[in-house]
Amino acid sequence: MKQILLISGPNLNLLGNREPEIYGESTLGDYVKRAESVAAEHGYELIHRQYNDEGSIVEEIQLARNTYPGIIINPGALTHYGWSIHDALAAFEGPVIELHLSNPNARESWRHTSVVAPVATGAIIGLGGYGYELAVHALADALK
Repeated sequence: MKQILLISGPNLNLLGNREPEIYGESTLGDYVKRAESVAAEHGYELIHRQYNDEGSIVEEIQLARNTYPGIIINPGALTHYGWSIHDALAAFEGPVIELHLSNPNARESWRHTSVVAPVATGAIIGLGGYGYELAVHALADALK
């Protein structure tokens, strides 16, 4: 089965406990399971990696260049200043879907700029856990 990659950034491992009024009470594992089911419907195996540091995310993206046809990424707060992630994604030749549980544009002003957006194929933002499922649908469609 073909594989697609989901990368989760800093603090997403705390979902379910961290700011549930913003991010909900479900865990990252809950969202990943739902995304895995949708990926299977499209004939893909979803591979998930979560990192709390920028360097590991960059390394994963670099490795993905020869392994995965597409990437879904929720870079967390690194969305706003992770220029090395931007550069790594710019070198990735497949489609990239940027994903956020909350709507960064409806939050603090420092969250309004995404350094990932200029190199992403598209973005799913503000739709909570359902966004993970939508991101898989979007990536599968982009890979057709």
